[in-house]
Amino acid sequence: MIRKLSSASIRSLITTATSRHRPVAVFLNAGRLNYDGKLDFSRLQSLCDLRLYPHDKVTNSTDFKQALQDDAEIVITKEMEVSPEMFQSCFPSSVKLLCEAGTGYNNLPLREARQRNVVVSNVPAYSTDAVAYMAVTYVMNFSVSLLEQQRMLRQENDRSNFTGPFILPLREIHDGAATIGLIGGAGAIGSRVADICLALGMNVIISSRAGKLPPSHRHANNPKVTVVSDLEPLLRESDYVSIHCPLNDQTRGSFGRTQFEEMKSSAYFINTSRGAIVREDEMIECLRENIIAGAGLDVTTTEPPSPDSLLWNLPNAFLSPHTGWRRLETRQRLVDMTADSIQAYCEANYDEEK
Repeated sequence: MIRKLSSASIRSLITTATSRHRPVAVFLNAGRLNYDGKLDFSRLQSLCDLRLYPHDKVTNSTDFKQALQDDAEIVITKEMEVSPEMFQSCFPSSVKLLCEAGTGYNNLPLREARQRNVVVSNVPAYSTDAVAYMAVTYVMNFSVSLLEQQRMLRQENDRSNFTGPFILPLREIHDGAATIGLIGGAGAIGSRVADICLALGMNVIISSRAGKLPPSHRHANNPKVTVVSDLEPLLRESDYVSIHCPLNDQTRGSFGRTQFEEMKSSAYFINTSRGAIVREDEMIECLRENIIAGAGLDVTTTEPPSPDSLLWNLPNAFLSPHTGWRRLETRQRLVDMTADSIQAYCEANYDEEK
């Protein structure tokens, strides 16, 4: 049965909808996320008065102040540094929620936000599968020297692998023929990489400060998974070493020459996490000296690397422009999950208006 609303009820619904608080939200560098113009922001727009700025990043106070004006209540950023100085001088008192549209929030002024009672949120799970697939893509390519084959063909017009003996390394990875070491592998992305590598038949070593996984972890009792608290056995035994740590004071610069020298000379290093975890100058030296076979880097200390960085031309360094999160579906998921955070904020703060 369809109940017909009276004119008074309709007027009441309209009044409620139009009077509900709609916070002003400013996405400071929406261009970094929506660089192809294919994303749908309609759900965000249904929750707030949304201002999208097409920048990849905002670096000066004039642009900050122009974007935020004096009415921004919610500020959204994507992998963009907001220094404590910029936060103090450019963020108006109207700001109540600072959203990192991404996993890590090492680029945000957490202490200063806390002092001003500004809530900080992030979206940690939007790209778990995508980043895991990126790491495994490097593993698969390295196992057949595919990237090196393409470099020889495209840069050197070298067809010797077609016309003569195949000279590049090839290795199987199934049936326990290869081992991957996951630094920070007990987290969501590292665990997903473990899932895929186990399905491929690889052995997995996970580093954990406790030296064991929680009983509830899905790999806790897997005979093909070894858990270590000390990195040395992981580095010594792994054919591929993949980083899956957040960037913080403990992990910044924690991987350098000492760790590379403990790896096999035939091993490959993969980083899809954060570039600053690695001492980049020491990594470059080790690659030049062939301490390890090569590196697959979806992240670097600065993105992109500086124009004069040696990484661009090292034959055993293979770079990708932080593509782990860039698939259209992954980016749309991020927009929608950011909307989830903002909806939760609105419900918590304006529920009396619902």
